[in-house]
Order: sequence, then C-alpha cells, then structure tokens
Amino acid sequence: MEATLSTDLSRFLEVKPAPRAVFDSLGERAGRPRFHVAGPDGRIARSMSWAEHAGEIRRLAAFLIGAGLRPGDRAAILAVNSTAWAAAAMAILSARGVLVPIYPASSAEQIDHVLRSSRARFVFADPDQAERAGAHAGPERVVALDADSYGAALAAGEARLAAEPDLVERTLAGAALDETALLLYTSGTTGLPRGVPLSHRNVGVNGRDWLRCFQELLHEDAIDVLWLPMSHIFGLGELCLGHTLGFETTLVPPAVALDILPRVRPTVFMSVPALWDRLAAPALAAGDPGARRDLLARATGGRLRLCLSGGAGLAREVKEVFHESGILLVEGYGLTECSPTLTLNRPGDFRFDSVGKPLPSVELRLAEDGEIEARGESVFAGYDGDPDATRDAFTDDGWFRTGDIGRMTGDGFLQIVDRKKDILVTAGGKNIPPAAVEARFAGDPLLAHVVVYGDGKRYLVAAVWLSPAAGLAPPAAHALVADRVRAVNQTLARHETIKRFRIMERPLTVESGLLTASLKIRRRAIHQAFREELEALYRDDDAPAP
Repeated sequence: MEATLSTDLSRFLEVKPAPRAVFDSLGERAGRPRFHVAGPDGRIARSMSWAEHAGEIRRLAAFLIGAGLRPGDRAAILAVNSTAWAAAAMAILSARGVLVPIYPASSAEQIDHVLRSSRARFVFADPDQAERAGAHAGPERVVALDADSYGAALAAGEARLAAEPDLVERTLAGAALDETALLLYTSGTTGLPRGVPLSHRNVGVNGRDWLRCFQELLHEDAIDVLWLPMSHIFGLGELCLGHTLGFETTLVPPAVALDILPRVRPTVFMSVPALWDRLAAPALAAGDPGARRDLLARATGGRLRLCLSGGAGLAREVKEVFHESGILLVEGYGLTECSPTLTLNRPGDFRFDSVGKPLPSVELRLAEDGEIEARGESVFAGYDGDPDATRDAFTDDGWFRTGDIGRMTGDGFLQIVDRKKDILVTAGGKNIPPAAVEARFAGDPLLAHVVVYGDGKRYLVAAVWLSPAAGLAPPAAHALVADRVRAVNQTLARHETIKRFRIMERPLTVESGLLTASLKIRRRAIHQAFREELEALYRDDDAPAP
C-alpha cells in the first residue's frame, strides 16, 4: 500500500526525550507494524507492532530502575541491530540513564576502552558478546539478548510494573532536556576515541532541523529499510526519525540490504556511499535516460522519496543519475560532536558539489586557515572526563573546531576540502589535501579505496585496494588501475599527481583498525600499517609510472 503523504510536520517539532515519540503516539499507532525483521536470506522472519515495542521498552525500563539504575548512570549496548537493541536503547533513556552504543565489530581492546571510560553499570549484549562484556570488571549486570537472560529482564520489569504501573512514565517525566542522553565514542580517524556526551536537547534540536529541511520529502507512515548500525549515530538517527514519524521499518542484515529493496519498496533509504554506488552502477552503464530510470526503479522498488548519503563523500555522477530519474539523493556534513548534522542539501536548494547549507539551528564560520567552526544548540559541551581535549576543541569565544577544512561558495553552500591535520606538505613546500585527490576516484567500480601518501616527499604515491566485485587479481588489474590514475592525473595540478601506486592485497577492515565503524579510512593507521610498501615506491625509481 502506498504511504499516506503529509508535509505538515508541525506537530512533530517539539523537542523532547526520544522515548516520548513512541509513547505519545500509541493512541493512533498501537496496532500498526513498527518493525519487520529480515533474516540472512532476506525473508521476513517476524514482525512487531508499535504496542509490542512500547511494552517491551516499558518492561526493560522498569527492570533497569528496579535493578538500581539511577538518573545519569551509563548503560551500554553491544549488539547488532534488532528489535531488542531498539527497545533496550529507549528503555535506558526512559529510565533516565545514558545510552552508550558500542559497535559490535569492535576489538576486545576497543570494547574494554569504552566500558572502562564510560563506567557503564549495565550492558545489553548479543549472546556471543556477553561473555566478553562480562569479563570486564566495570559492568554490574550483563543482559544477553537471548530468551533466557533477556526474557528474565522483561519478566522482572513486568513484575515491577504490576506494583508500580506508572513507574516508567513518572521517571521519564522527570527528564530535563539538558540531561545527557547519549555517550557516543568518536570514530577515531585521528586518534583514540573520546566519549561525546549529547543531551536530549542536542539531538532533539538536530532532529527538528532535519524535519524542517526535509519537509517536502518526509511524510508520516513512511516505509524504510534500516541496515545502518544503530550503534552509529547515523543508524540511531534513522531509528529515532522512524519513531517520530511512524515509519514501518524493515530491519535487515547489511549483506541483503540491496536485495530486499525491490520487495519492500521503501520510501526512505539511508546509506553510506558504497551501497549508493552499487545501486547506481547498472544505470551509469546504460546509455539511455529511460533505461537508467527503469534500472533504478527496479533496483529500489520505485517509491523512494527521501534518500540520504552520509559517512563519506559520494561521487557526483551517482547523485546526478538519481536526480535525472526523479530522485533527489542528498548529502550532508556533520560530526558526532554536533548531534551529528551541521549542513544539508535539501529539496529546491542543493548543489551536488557541496554538502549543503547550515541547518536552521547551526552557525558556521571559517577560521583564517579554513577550518570549519560551529556553534548552536546541537553542538556538545565537551568530551567526557577530558577537560584538556575539551579546551582544545573550542575557540576562546566558544566555537567548536571541527578539524575539517572547508570553503563557502558565493551562494552559501559548504564544500569540504580535507581534514585539517591530513594536509600533506611535500618536500617542495606544496600543501596538498589528500582527500581531494582520493575523491577523484570515488564511485569507480574497480576501486574500493585509494589512499594517498607523500608527506615530506618529492612526489605523491598511492595505495590501492580493488573492489571485490571487480573480480580481478592484482597482476591483471595493474594496467586498468594505471589507466584510472593517468585519467585522474590529467585533472590535477602537477604537484598533486600520483607518480607511483601499489595494489595492496591485505584488506582494510574495521576489525584491523584500518577503517572506522562508519567505514572511513584511518589514514594514519593505514600509513603505519603499509609504511614499508609505500616507502618502497620511493626507493624503486625504476618502477613504472602510471
């Protein structure tokens, strides 16, 4: 059934703690489906109504309160996406706790760091993660998300509610907007992750800005496919947007996210660039606009209205092929510290060579060196337990230093140039933002990653990782990669060109610490891990240039 379209979202603009979006709407949504859960084969295994979801939240919140969780105490979730993840998150907030999401593919060292740093008293964990979480000295209680442990928590909460039916509502009513709601750990592209406390006001104001910017694309009762990890603020934001507007959400494993789109026919889809690239690839290869439109409609189900890409830069040609087919695929820019969004392209006001204009509640300015600085109600107040880092993160007059270099266009759009500390300075004194060179390869189906290297060197070289979908071994692919590098070099200034490259066989993964949880490259970690191979490109001056 087609979703009921509505662009009057004014009744959703109140800033309030996230669980209230579930409880306040039960009168009209109780019997409707909130979640469908797809298995590894992409088939729907079970469904859950709004009333069932709200009931689970209330019982878990009552369990936490009964077990001693006090306002401001931290409780972590270490699990893949599930209805239990969503219920546990809203339960922690309903009990006035602080939600600490942990990316499930984190290493033991990373999990230990988050649990120790956050001082989490409770942990909800997938069964295969529960033992690891329980081995840590910090948490007082680990609830495995299985029938026994999770079921016992629900039963304990139900018993507590029998004695105090209004316990959860009374507790949630006492929550102030400036209380900490989330403690998120930054992805750590440039160092060890730090805890970022965000208040109900921070995230609520950011959510309200989303609604205002996307009014023409958003509607009540939308249908979305959610595969982004809810342990990341992008995925958590999609969950909360669905709670606000009454989405019917299909939770899917990442591996089958694209396969399920033609069956579910969503109206909302959010993703990192990798999946948008895969969706666009057949259309980009087609010569006729009508054929491109048909290919995209078949691949997506043909009903997409809100398409959002985040986490990394998206190739312009991908955005353009969607737009040609009547679908606006928009990008924004932000950081966890900003709840997370600072800028968005939006209907009727977008440029594909930019990350959009500042949100209504955000102010931006550029420092003398081009660093983007921000302030507004969605910007956090400082890092958890780290006054030195907090002091370094803000200017003397209270603007947050993003660490990114940008420029503003004449018509008010922000363009990202690079990470501030990622600028390479060659031996010839040339300043080169490596991300600007790497972005020229974005969307190439042959290439998964290109990482530029050359600080203090006479010229730049690059490490290249092939896309698994290309199906080519490194020796066979060398000539093809060389063609790509030559083509890109023709678009660059001489000092920016790549003189040598090497195709790497050891992959970049989150588990190895070479990619962040949101699949961004960890440049310094990659440079360190592959330093010998990269330095060899300078020693072998007889190696063939592209």
